Amino acid sequence: MGVPQFVPQFVLASASPARRRLLQTIGIEPVVSVSHFDESQVQSRDPVLLVQILAQRKAERIAPKFESAVVMGCDSVLAVNGEIHGKPASPEEAISRWHEMRGQIGDLLTGHVLIDTSQNRMIVKCQITKVYFANASDSEIRTYVATGEPLNCAGAFALEGKGSVFVEKIEGCHSNVIGLSLPLLRHMLADLGYSVSDFWKP
Repeated sequence: MGVPQFVPQFVLASASPARRRLLQTIGIEPVVSVSHFDESQVQSRDPVLLVQILAQRKAERIAPKFESAVVMGCDSVLAVNGEIHGKPASPEEAISRWHEMRGQIGDLLTGHVLIDTSQNRMIVKCQITKVYFANASDSEIRTYVATGEPLNCAGAFALEGKGSVFVEKIEGCHSNVIGLSLPLLRHMLADLGYSVSDFWKP
């Protein structure tokens, strides 16, 4: 497959500041276009299928707005003991989740979708990272939830924030736990005929 003659703009179909910061870290300044997709429309007990469909719906909602763009959609969930967790709906739910998560091993799954509107192509992938949670005390859990950080995060924790102190270790891609897998993104762009460096701002 030949390399595209020109490089389209990179569009992030997500309101996540963490995902935007990750892209900025590797030199990509994305156009942010929030999909506002109602995630409750998609239900599945298969976490891989769930994050892939949600990421695809978000990207598909935005793609028609751009004639020449690579549109990225992402969605993350945490699976612990067969239960799928997105963002907690309340502090009480976050506390309850942490009582279940502490001392456990979870799978952080992120669905990644790239739609190249200029080539009319789409790539769908999922990255999974194992997360080993500390056996946090009741007091630590209450104090952490009171910061508000867990309410904005899939799995009720932020690896790039205060939640990192409650993660003993991870197995797999680090950036995937934050919101998107940068190594996977590199491979997906290559499948479309691009290099990450094509999107670096001069």
